[in-house]
Amino acid sequence: MDPFATLGIEARFDVDLAAIERTHRELSRALHPDKYVGSGASERRAALGKAVEVNEAWRIVRDPIRRAEALLALRGVTMDERSEPKAEPEFLMEMLEQREALAEAKQARDLPAVRRMAAAVEERSRDVEATLSEGFLRGEASSLVGRVGELRFYRRFLDEVSAIEDELAA
Repeated sequence: MDPFATLGIEARFDVDLAAIERTHRELSRALHPDKYVGSGASERRAALGKAVEVNEAWRIVRDPIRRAEALLALRGVTMDERSEPKAEPEFLMEMLEQREALAEAKQARDLPAVRRMAAAVEERSRDVEATLSEGFLRGEASSLVGRVGELRFYRRFLDEVSAIEDELAA
């Protein structure tokens, strides 16, 4: 499935999420089961199938990692364990050190330190997203696979931060 075609938008990394969300809502309204109550069973099934496809396309496009993976797939680049290049050792070491610092801040219940680390990683994540946007515009899809992997590391780190914030706020 091409999530961009499903939503009727240009296949690019840099997207207007607010506009796409409006499109998603309009398509969802048009495909709502209540609109097909008087229709035949096959038409109802087709509308339901299309509604599911529209919802999945929206989930893909609104997530920068999944959006990048979809763009790579459209360009013939697959993202899997075997094809994805290994992260640079320096990057892995840095992320390990960040996680250790995060664990120490959690143990010390130092919420300001946790938030400072999160802000730094969020900035790096935004930088990677900008790099992805520029790279896709230049047609450099195959060289972007490693950057998508980097974005995954940042996402996991920020998910961990969110759980720590919830725990420390309780």
